[in-house]
Amino acid sequence: MAPERPVALPPQPGQKHPRRPISVASLEVVIARAVALFGILFGAQTLPAALGQRALIDPVWWTVMVVAFYGALLASGVASILRKGTRLANAAIAVVFLLSLVFWIPGVAEGGWSAVERPWVWFMVTVATAAAAVAFTVWAAAIYLLVTPMLYGILRLSVFGGSADPTITALDVIYSVLLGGAVLAIITMLRSAAASVDAAQSTALSRYLDAVGEHAREVERVQVDAIVHDTVLSAFLSAGRAETDEHRQQATSLAKTAIVHLKAAELAPPDERGGVYAQVVARRITETQARMGQPFHIEIDDLGDTVLPVLAAESLYSATRQAMVNSIQHAGAEGVSRWVTMRRRGLAGVRIEVGDTGVGFVVEEIPSERLGVRVSIIDRMHGAGGEARIESARGEGTLVFIDWPAETGEGSSA
Repeated sequence: MAPERPVALPPQPGQKHPRRPISVASLEVVIARAVALFGILFGAQTLPAALGQRALIDPVWWTVMVVAFYGALLASGVASILRKGTRLANAAIAVVFLLSLVFWIPGVAEGGWSAVERPWVWFMVTVATAAAAVAFTVWAAAIYLLVTPMLYGILRLSVFGGSADPTITALDVIYSVLLGGAVLAIITMLRSAAASVDAAQSTALSRYLDAVGEHAREVERVQVDAIVHDTVLSAFLSAGRAETDEHRQQATSLAKTAIVHLKAAELAPPDERGGVYAQVVARRITETQARMGQPFHIEIDDLGDTVLPVLAAESLYSATRQAMVNSIQHAGAEGVSRWVTMRRRGLAGVRIEVGDTGVGFVVEEIPSERLGVRVSIIDRMHGAGGEARIESARGEGTLVFIDWPAETGEGSSA
């Protein structure tokens, strides 16, 4: 016998996970890695110039400056890979570079620099401004973008930087501002776009949760209506019509079932996960038939290891039970044959047929206040993702087809 405990639903064949859109967090990782790679490459190209200019700078000052700056570059690369401390590492690059410009003069002997040869720090201005764009806010990065190249220009015009030509120095400063500004603008626009995507996702998720909540409330309402009709009203009607001991026993059984269903509805968790074997549903239907006043021929085909969602399994059982109760109450008793068949449909679906050879009826003529067919069978299966179809005519019996899941392109009809 298959276990009644919920089991994990098998993965759907061919199901693919949707691609996640860009977000602020993922974009920050991409930006940090790109800036780190950019800085390391430029640093590697600049290292020969720094080594060549060592004789023009105080050895201690040169060692401290080079070790601090290149150490910050390597730290930014490691941080970008680990996704931790990227802002701190890039802030270290920006601060170390700014300090190297501020304290450049004490490390260089007066008149010891050529006007033709640019200081090696010139090649790292853009790297420093890009690091500032990653580490600081937009306004702080913009201020850094203006201050750093201008400070380099002042240094280059002094005797400690070679007393370079003012025109060439101005062009160098403008070039650094434009290139750093382009990097800052690109990073700012990407961050803004990612923030908009995050906001749109948050709004969509909020609306989705509202819709799910509304759907859950509607499903709960349908379930409560169905329970009231299936059990409570049926028990009342049977008790009111009970004239023999057999009828009284049937009414008592329905009343006990009503109490059980109401308690189960009260204690059921709002979000049941996992699944139930279809064989368990078949066994419950068989046990229910044994407690009814009229016999049903039960035929269960091989259901294999078919697993149903908890809501689908409960809806299949309850809709089938209500169809059986309707047959007993309305199809007549003399010479009426009744049956229930359950078989596998497709890879993971189930079809249940409840039929009788009774008096039959015209479905379209059912009064709207009668909830047995509309709420207890059709709406119940709709709420679980299935469908129900009823075929009946006067004098020709009734067939109720209960399917899960609903067939594509076909809705439930009565």
